Amino acid sequence: MKASDPRPAGSIFMVVAPSGAGKSTLVNALLARERDIDLSISFTTRAPRTGEASGREYHFTDEADFLARRERGEFLECAEVHGHHYGTSRHWIEQQLNRGRDVLLEIDWQGARQVRSVFPHAVGVFILPPSIEALEARLHKRGQDSPQVITRRLLAAGSEIAHAAEFDYVIINENFDHALDQLGAVVTAARLRYASQVARHRDLFAQLGLT
Repeated sequence: MKASDPRPAGSIFMVVAPSGAGKSTLVNALLARERDIDLSISFTTRAPRTGEASGREYHFTDEADFLARRERGEFLECAEVHGHHYGTSRHWIEQQLNRGRDVLLEIDWQGARQVRSVFPHAVGVFILPPSIEALEARLHKRGQDSPQVITRRLLAAGSEIAHAAEFDYVIINENFDHALDQLGAVVTAARLRYASQVARHRDLFAQLGLT
C-alpha cells in the first residue's frame, strides 16, 4: 500500500515513549478496554525477558533472520534501539487495515517516521513521564534491567523525548487512570475524523451525497 492509495477503513495508532514512561501498561489497559484495536507484534533480536513468550510480546528471532527479512522488504518500519533490532510486519498491518481493524504500534520515534512515510494519516501519541526522577524510579522498580542498562536508558531518554513535538498528541503519565482516559479519548477522536468515517461508512456517505 502506498500513501496515494485509497484510505483503508482501519486506522493506525503509534504510541511512543522513553523506557519507563509506562507505555506498555497504558497500551495493555487500552486494549482491554477497546476490543476493536489489534496490537502489532514486532520482531526483535533482543532476548526474551522473564515471563515473555514469542508471538505474544514479540516475535523473537536472531540477527541473521531479522536482517534477511529486512532485505526482503517484510518490515513496514525497523530500527535499532539499545543495540537490538525491532521491526513491524508490513503484510500483517495492511491485512488488518483492509479488514477495517484499527492497529496499535508500540514503536520508537524512528519507526514512527517510517510508518508516516507510508501512512501519513497514522495517529502519533507520545507518552511523557512527569519527571526524569520519576522515570528513573520506575526503571529501578520494574527490576528488569541491570544498573548499567538503566543508566543507558536514562541517557537515551533525553534524546527520545526531544522528538515529542513530532507527534499529534502528548500524554503526561503522572496519574495512570487519567492518562488511560486521555489515550482512549485520542482513539475516539481519531475514529471520528471525516476521512476515517468515510472509509468506515462508504455506503452511507454515498447515499447522503458525501465524498
